[in-house]
Amino acid sequence: MSSPAPDTPGPCGLEILWDERLTSYDFGPGHPMNPVRVELTMRLARELGVLDRPNVRVVAPKPADDALLRLVHEESYIAAVKHSGATGLPEPRYGLGTDDNPVFLGMHEASALVTGASVAAAEAVWTGAAEHAANVAGGLHHALRGAASGFCVYNDPAIAIAWLLGQGAERVAYVDVDVHHGDGVQAAFADDPRVLTISLHETPRTLFPGTGFPNETGAAGTSVNVALPPGTGDALWLRAFDAVVPPLLRRFRPQVLVTQHGADAHALDPLAHLTLSVDGQRTAAAALHRLAHETAGGRWVATGGGGYELVQVVPRTWTHLLAEAAGGPIPPQTATPDDWREFVRQRTEEIAPRRMTDGTDVVEVHRWGNGYDPANPVDQAVLATRRAVFPEHGLDPMTDE
Repeated sequence: MSSPAPDTPGPCGLEILWDERLTSYDFGPGHPMNPVRVELTMRLARELGVLDRPNVRVVAPKPADDALLRLVHEESYIAAVKHSGATGLPEPRYGLGTDDNPVFLGMHEASALVTGASVAAAEAVWTGAAEHAANVAGGLHHALRGAASGFCVYNDPAIAIAWLLGQGAERVAYVDVDVHHGDGVQAAFADDPRVLTISLHETPRTLFPGTGFPNETGAAGTSVNVALPPGTGDALWLRAFDAVVPPLLRRFRPQVLVTQHGADAHALDPLAHLTLSVDGQRTAAAALHRLAHETAGGRWVATGGGGYELVQVVPRTWTHLLAEAAGGPIPPQTATPDDWREFVRQRTEEIAPRRMTDGTDVVEVHRWGNGYDPANPVDQAVLATRRAVFPEHGLDPMTDE
C-alpha cells in the first residue's frame, strides 16, 4: 500500500468531503433529486456536533479531471456532458435532456466535483490519511460508460473504485443499499473479479432500472443481486442483508469497502415501494461499519445516493451515517436541534422531524442459519441470490460454510 504524501495531515477517524458547491448538482425545480437534501444533512450533522468532533476532518474537494472520468466513461460522453452543460442543449443519444436527466448549465463542473469528492475519499482511506471517508453528495450509481441514467451523470463510486484499482488495490468490495439496483457500478466491473459488487434493491420487476436479477452474476460470481419484493420492511430487509453481505465479505476479504447509502428504501420515499425506517437504515450503516473493520482493515468509503423524501428521511439517515462513521452513533431518541428545525421551515416551508428516530424497534435479526421459510417471498429472493453466487465463492447456499 502506498504511503501518505509528506505534507498530508495526520490521520483522522473520518474525513468528510464537503463544500457548499456540491449543491450545484441541481437538475432544477420540480426534479426529485433536490440538492436541499444534502444541504439539510450537513446542517443537521453540524448542529449535532458531528462535524466538530476531534477525530473528524472536513475537507473541500477538487473536481475530477478528464483522466479520472475516463477511468469509467467514454471520452465522447464526457465531451457531450461538457457541451450540454455549456450550451443547455440536449444530447439525447447520451441520455442528456430526458425527464430523468435534464440538462443544466454547469452540469460537467458540478458532476466532476461530486466525482472528485468520492475519489478524494478513496484516496484518504487508501493512503491512510483517514480510516473512514464519506461523500454524502455522491453515490450516483446509475451513470453508464456512455450515458447518463437515473439522475446520474458521472458514476462517482465506480470511478473511485477504478482509481483504487489503479493504485494497486487487488480486492475492492462495493455494497449498495439504495432501493434501486446499482446497475452502473455493476456494469463497470462485471467482468473484473477484483471487484465484488453487492446490491440490495427492490425487484426490477416493479422498479427502475429493470436490472439486478439474481442470475446477473458477473465474473466468478462477483456481481451479487438481492431483488426484494415490494413492501419489505426493516426486519426482513435486515435478514436479507445478514444472509448475503457478511458471508460474502468475509470470504472476499476486500482491502477497501465502498458503500452506497441511498435512503430511498424508506417507507416515505415517493419513488419506490420498500418500507424501511430511519432506524432500519441506521442499523444497516452500523452493520457495514462493523464489517469494514472485520473484513477490510477498517478502510471504509461511504457515499450517499438516492433518497427523495427530502426533509423527513434523508437528513436524519445520512447524519446517522456520518456519526456512525465517526465512531459515535447518535442515540435514536436524540432531539433534532431547534435551530435546525427552524432552518428547515425557512428553507422548505416544511415541518421537520423532532427526533432522530422513527420510533421503530429494530428487532434482533432472525438469522438465515436459524431456518429458511419457503413460503416467505423475501426468503425466496435471498435463496435465489445465494444459489446463484455462493458456490462461486466456495460457500453453501444453505449454511454459509
